[in-house]
Amino acid sequence: MAVTVTGSLCLAGCGGGGTMGGPGIESGAGDERTIRAFDINAQPREKVKDGGTLRWGINEFPAQWNRNHVDGNLAMAAVVSNALLPAPFVSNEKAEIKADPDYLVDAKVTESRPKQVVTYTLNPKAKWSDGRPITWADYQAQWQALNGRNANFHIVSATGYQDIEKVARGKDDYEVVVTFARPFGDWQSLFGPLLPASTNKTPETFNTAWLNKIPVTAGPFKFGGFDQTAKTITLVRDDAWWGNRAKLDKIIYRASEQDSLIGAFSNGELDIIDVGPSAPDYSRAKATSGAQVRQAAGPDFRHFTFNGSSELLKDRNVRQAIQLGINRQAIAQSDLQGLDWPIALLNNHFFMNTQEGYQDNAGSLGVYNPGRARQLLDAAGWKLNGAVREKDGKPLDLRFVVPSGVQLSKSEGELAQNMLSQIGVKLTIKAVPSDDFFTKYVIPGNFDITPFAYIGTPFPISSSYGIYANSPDGKTWNANFGRTGSEAIDQAMSRAGQSLDPAEARTETNAADALLWQEVNVLPLYQRPQNVATRQTLANAGARGFYDLRYEDIGFTG
Repeated sequence: MAVTVTGSLCLAGCGGGGTMGGPGIESGAGDERTIRAFDINAQPREKVKDGGTLRWGINEFPAQWNRNHVDGNLAMAAVVSNALLPAPFVSNEKAEIKADPDYLVDAKVTESRPKQVVTYTLNPKAKWSDGRPITWADYQAQWQALNGRNANFHIVSATGYQDIEKVARGKDDYEVVVTFARPFGDWQSLFGPLLPASTNKTPETFNTAWLNKIPVTAGPFKFGGFDQTAKTITLVRDDAWWGNRAKLDKIIYRASEQDSLIGAFSNGELDIIDVGPSAPDYSRAKATSGAQVRQAAGPDFRHFTFNGSSELLKDRNVRQAIQLGINRQAIAQSDLQGLDWPIALLNNHFFMNTQEGYQDNAGSLGVYNPGRARQLLDAAGWKLNGAVREKDGKPLDLRFVVPSGVQLSKSEGELAQNMLSQIGVKLTIKAVPSDDFFTKYVIPGNFDITPFAYIGTPFPISSSYGIYANSPDGKTWNANFGRTGSEAIDQAMSRAGQSLDPAEARTETNAADALLWQEVNVLPLYQRPQNVATRQTLANAGARGFYDLRYEDIGFTG
C-alpha cells in the first residue's frame, strides 16, 4: 500500500519495482556521482554489540497504528511497527522478494489455470504476543477486512485483496490456500503487515483497536509504551521472539517537528533521523561530530497533489493550467541544492528514473508553459481582474497546505506562489500542525494543493493503485487524495496488475501513467534521495532504498 511523507514526512507505497542504483548517474560535465541502492553500514551480527538503546527521531506521532487503515498509512507508523509486526516477504536492496523465514517457510503459485492459487506454508513457531499462533485464520480475516466489500472498514486500498475469491485452511492451521478470482501478478505484496484476526474481525475493531494503542505484536520487539507528553514511543526486546535475538535492549522513538530533530541530533540527543531533502539540515548533520549522513536512491518521489474535489480545481482544464504554470525544474533545483544529488525531473507516476520500465509520459503537460496556462484559464472563464483571476465573482485563490516546521514545503509554496502569480493565480500558504497534516487536511480533502512524498515499494502498480483509483460512488476516495480518476485509468492499472508477464505489465503501467498526466491528480517533481543521519557506530540502519531493515540486527559496533 502507499505511504506518505511531508517534507520528510512520508506516506508509504508508491513507485517501486527494480533496482535503484547502479554504478553512477551522470548529471553534468565532470559530475559523476555514485548512487547507492542502500547505505546502512551493513554489519554481520557478530560485530554488533549486545544491548543498548537506540534513540530514533521521527517527525510525526501517529494516532492510528493500523497501517491498513486509511489514517494509518504513514511512513513513521511503518518505521515503528516494522519492528513489531509480521510480513510474509522481505525485499533486498535490488527489490528482489523472498519469503521471511521467521514467518513463512514457503509460498508459491500452485495452480495458474483455471484460477491462480497460491499456497503458503507458515512457520509454526510464529506467535502473537498474546500467545496465539499465527495461522491461516489471520490471513483469512485480513482478506475479509481489506477486500473492499464492506465500506465500514476504512481501508487504505483493496488492491489485490479484491481479486481473491477465497482464503482457506490447507492441510493444517499453518497452510494457507489463497484462490484468486482474477490473476494478480503482485501477490507477494499482500498480507504485509499482517494483523491478527482478533483486530480484523469487525469494522469497529479494525477502525479503533489500533487507535492510540498497539494491542498486539509479533516481532523481535514488543510495545513498551507511549508518552504523550514527551511524544515518545518505546519498544523493548521481546524475549518470546523465536528468531534471532534482537541486539538492542530498546528503541525509543521521539516525535518532534522536522526542524527540531536536526537540533536534537546535533546535540547528541538522538542517534538516527531522516534528514529529508533539506540542504541546511544535511550540512548540519554532516558537520556533527561522530555522525555521518547515509545516502541512497529512494524509491520515493516528491510531488504536489491537486484536490480535484475542490470547487476551484474541479475543472480538469484549470488543473492542467496550474500544472503548466509551475516550473518543476526550478523547484527541484531549489529543493536539492546542496545535497550532492543529481537533479532530474520525474516524468512518471509509477516508476522511478532509475527503474526498469521508466519512460517519460508527461509530454507537453510536463513542460513549464505559462503562456499556454493563461490561455487555458481564459478559456475556462477565469478572467484577470487586477492581479488575480475571477469567475462568477470568486477569486482564483488556492490553499497550499503545508506541515509546520517543514521548511522545504514552505519554500516550495513560496516558489509556486511566485510562479502562479504570473498567470493570475493567487496561492495562499497555510501551515498546519505536523500531527494534523494528513488526518485533518490531506485525507479529508481540506486543501487545494499540498506537497509531500510517496514512499515506494517493490510493487509499482499494486502499491500505487489506491492513490489513483477512481471513486466507486463519487464520495469514497480512500487513498486517492487528489480525488480524481477515470474508468480508463482504472482499466489500464487493472490490466497491468493482472498480467503475469512483467513486460506487458510495464506497458500497461505506462499507459495508465500517460492518462494520469492528462488528469492532473498528482504532479511528480523528482525522485528523492534518502538522507539519513546516524551515529557512525550504528549498524544495519540508515538509507535503506528498497531494503527491508532487519530490526533484530540493528545495534552499535562501538
